[in-house]
Amino acid sequence: MLNRWMIPLLTLACAVCVSTIYFPQAISPLIAADLRVTPSAAAQTATGAQLGYALGVFLLVPLGDRLRHRPLIVALMVLTAGCLIAAGTARSLPVLLVAGSLAGVFTVVPQVIIPMVAGLVPDDRRGAVVGTLLGGLLGGILLARTFGGTVGEWLGWRAPYLVAAALILLLAAVLAVTVPRTDPAVRHHYPALLWQSLRLLGSQPELRRSALYQVLLFGGFSAAWTSLALLISGPRYGFGAETVGLIGLAGAVSVFVTPIAGRWIDRRGPEPVTLLAAIGVILAAGVLAFGTLGGITGLVLVIVGLVLLDVAVQANQVANQSRIFALLPEARSRLNTAYMTCTFLGGTAGSWLGVQAYDRFGWGAVAGLIALAALAALVRHLAHRPVSARPGTPEPVSSAPAAATPR
Repeated sequence: MLNRWMIPLLTLACAVCVSTIYFPQAISPLIAADLRVTPSAAAQTATGAQLGYALGVFLLVPLGDRLRHRPLIVALMVLTAGCLIAAGTARSLPVLLVAGSLAGVFTVVPQVIIPMVAGLVPDDRRGAVVGTLLGGLLGGILLARTFGGTVGEWLGWRAPYLVAAALILLLAAVLAVTVPRTDPAVRHHYPALLWQSLRLLGSQPELRRSALYQVLLFGGFSAAWTSLALLISGPRYGFGAETVGLIGLAGAVSVFVTPIAGRWIDRRGPEPVTLLAAIGVILAAGVLAFGTLGGITGLVLVIVGLVLLDVAVQANQVANQSRIFALLPEARSRLNTAYMTCTFLGGTAGSWLGVQAYDRFGWGAVAGLIALAALAALVRHLAHRPVSARPGTPEPVSSAPAAATPR
């Protein structure tokens, strides 16, 4: 069991670690100017970090079922800090891309912490606690841009990498003596763990459905935020990296939504939250499209659209993880591996597609891309029917935390 003060500490660790793959989105114009590359090329630092994160989720998170959590978490944080230092001292874009991508590989600590905590709390509190941790995760995602943009504007683009490395090393020292001792859930060899993550994706329909929802919605989320720096620093607005950071700060209001979503899921199940999330992303895309207006009106509407987008995507994340963690308690890390690998591959694709859409057709095309992805998720959700509703099929494994009945 966890002491009360451990949840805030682990939430902070989730926030700080996940921030390392998002603050490059705010400082890409600064990187472009200093390293003398195009803004689109510099924006690939964010894409590389997300691709590294997807790789790290697949290769490293399954170890959460095989190893004790405390030494695994600390080792990953130390490796992350080392890669961030290498990125912060890079003298060329290729070196920065490699170091930043490797930092993404190792900074998968939140995806080790969340399944660990899900197994240490009572079933009837799982949704609320997962929601709290995901609130911290969302805070890290959003405030990373504020941190990166502000510190980068004041001290240069290298400073966010180096400051993040110092914070992660400090947290690693604290967690080395505070994380509860846990015993491995399985004794499988490492290749078997990787194979089982893939096998679970093939054998668990609810896992595939949850992964599809988040691939589509998180892909739109990543498209918006990766393209935002190009819009804000471009001729239509002409602002700097600090403005991107301030917009991220405005979006941090959605941090308070995830615990509420978790408590609702504990009572009602994840399905209503998924429905509202898909609709919310479609509405957000409509509001974001008005960013083409420029001026104060356009900027305000961009901020409103991003807040709505953040709230919807993160509420969907709580619903999805509550659903999958209830499937096989002994395989939570492997379930999370399959789910989060899909999620960040979707985010990587969304980042790349968003930049391409912006370069070729402008911000309106980015908004259209987000709307199409969310519409696909909505159609899939509306077409979903419980397995038990079809004659001759067995009752499915419970897809909600605790005793709730039914992203």
